[in-house]
Parts: sequence; structure tokens; C-alpha cells
Amino acid sequence: MVVFNLVLAWFLTSFSIGRDIVAGAAAGFNALVEVSFEGIKFALPNWMPDNQPINFVAAALLPILMIVPMFDILTYIGVLPWIIKWIGFGLSKLTGQPKFESFFAVEMMFLGNTEALAISGLQLRQMSAKRNVTLAMMSMSCITASILGAYTQMMPADLILTAVPINIINALIVTSMLNPVKVAPEDDVIVTMGGSAQNEAEANIEENAKRFAPGAEMPAKPAREPFFSFLGNSILGSGKLILIIVANVIAFVSLAALINKLLGMIWSPLSLESILGVFLFPFAWLTGLPVHDAFKFAQYMGMKLVTNEFVVMGMVKDTIRTAAFSNHYRAVLTVFITSFANFSTLGMIIGCFKGLVDDEKNNEISRNVGYMLLSGVLVSLLSAATVGLFVW
Repeated sequence: MVVFNLVLAWFLTSFSIGRDIVAGAAAGFNALVEVSFEGIKFALPNWMPDNQPINFVAAALLPILMIVPMFDILTYIGVLPWIIKWIGFGLSKLTGQPKFESFFAVEMMFLGNTEALAISGLQLRQMSAKRNVTLAMMSMSCITASILGAYTQMMPADLILTAVPINIINALIVTSMLNPVKVAPEDDVIVTMGGSAQNEAEANIEENAKRFAPGAEMPAKPAREPFFSFLGNSILGSGKLILIIVANVIAFVSLAALINKLLGMIWSPLSLESILGVFLFPFAWLTGLPVHDAFKFAQYMGMKLVTNEFVVMGMVKDTIRTAAFSNHYRAVLTVFITSFANFSTLGMIIGCFKGLVDDEKNNEISRNVGYMLLSGVLVSLLSAATVGLFVW
């Protein structure tokens, strides 16, 4: 996977066709989000002036109300499991990872963490708690197609689009090291609406009939829920999911602000950002930056983790394309901040899982919050270093 990622980084930084492929796929998912804005504009016109969302909830969360039911319908009719089966099969052969984890990496690249998790609820409930932790860790290293346009308005578009696929492979690399999971072939399946696995796994029901004594009853397949009942439950579940995510985001961001307030009372320059910047300095220096630039980069890294990528982008958007940044510094900074890896994302992911899986899986995820944050940081650093090798 490391060799493949190096080749991919070289291809995307040296040839325009690679970036055109990523941009085209992102445009398709962005069009899907634009459609969801029509419903938001109808119900909440004050949140969509000039057809643009005015806050985080309208931009990133309310589209879930359309996207999740749409993908649930595709699951209901069997289309999405078929797509996951074959794309996941190809990627799993390339990466050596299970089929669903491989497909999820691509899925979250464009839909974002909460949307990708939300449409995967059926699969998550059938997977082991440890595999759920893997997906939670991977979810720290994505973006949403709907905000790619905003990113490219503030930062170099070619580097933003290069970072997106590089993060996919690095997320698989890092999570396989931090949370190695051995998945048996019979468990490496895609769940369908009947509650069973892929079609070939379903066929085993007939095969298993041979094990029953003559006249014994065959186990019945679970009854499929009526379509409109299923759709109504999907929409209600999406609304519940949004409320859970909002509550967790508010709590995590507020707690981070409270910690900064308390640290400031001890010493005014002290904050979570500055503390993290000190700890991250050695890693920033290892990306090949001079000491002065590495220390500033580490500060940006800490700021991004405590707040979000938009804060850092806003700080550098007027100078990032100027001589104030060398080509190499510009590349590693842009790639590092192109992800949702921060404290508020932890709240979003935890909240999302609470609305999707049982307490056992939620408890396992909560016990691994530190690994989730570490995974996000390592993926961003690895992606920045990989792209930085080809940009000087």
C-alpha cells in the first residue's frame, strides 16, 4: 500500500488527468448535496440565503435527511450492496483489507464521515465491535464533497484534490497498524436488507439444508419490511442522527474552549493549540521543513486539531499562494489540513455511532477515542509527507 500511495502521489502531483478524475467524482457528489439543499431551502429559507447554507448544520448535517434515505433505498433494492461487493473486492485485493473497509475508505472520501457512516448502519450493526473501531478511526481522515469548493477558494485547488485520494490509502495503512483485525472469509461480506450477507452467502441456506434431517423445517429468511414503512423509519432515523451529532459537537467544542479558558488563567499564552504545537514540532520538522517553518507548521497543526481546518485556512488564505510559503511548505500544510481530524469530529463520530449501533460497540469506540485522534493525526502527517516528497 505504501508503494501504491507513493505512485499515486507522483501521478496526482505530476499529471493533470489524475486531478481531473478526482474533481469529476467530487462534482457528482456535490451535485447530490445541492439537490438536498432544495428541501432545506423550502423548509428553512432563512438558512439558505442565495441558495447557500449559512451554518454548519445546514451545510453538513441537514443534507443527511436526503442522502441517507436515498442510499437506504439503493440498499433496499440491492443496488448498493452489489456496488460495494465489487468495488470493495477490487480494493481489498489491492490493499489487502476487508471488502467493506476498502469501499468505506472511498465512500467517506466524498460523502464525509457522518454521511458515510449513516448510510452504512445496516453493515455496522452486523460487524464486530473491533471493526467498528476501525471505521471510526478511518472517519477521522475524510472530507465532504460539498465543501471541496470552499476549500479550493482558500487553498491551492490542485493540492486539495491531491490530498483527497492520498488520505484514503493512508487511512487504511494507519488503521491496519493501530487496530489490526483478522477478518475470516465468512465474515468478509456485505449485508443486505434481508439481514443476510451477499448473494453467494445466502445461497448457503440451500446448501445447509442437506445437514437437516428429512422433514425438518428450513430456517426462514427474515421478512422484508414494507417499502414505505422502511423509508419512513430511514427518514426518522436520519433526523435523530442529526440531533445526536449536533449535541456531541456542541459539547466537545465547548469543553475544548473551557480547557483553553482554564489554561489561559494559569498563563495567557497557554492553550491546547500551543501545547499540541510543541508536541507536534518533531513531526513537523520531519516533513523536511526548516526549523522556523516547522515550528509555525506545528502551531497550525495544533490549531487545526483544537478548532478545525477552516480556521487555519482563514489564517493563511491571503499568503498561501505567495512567496511567504515555499512550494514544499505550501504542499505539506495544505495536505495536512485537508481532513476533518479535530476534537469536534470526535464528537460527531461518537454521536453518529450512538444513533446507529448498540451499547457494546459504542463502549468499544469510546474506549478508543485516543486512537481515533492519533489515527487522524498520523494519516494527515503521512499524507503531507508523501505529497511533500514530490513538491519542492
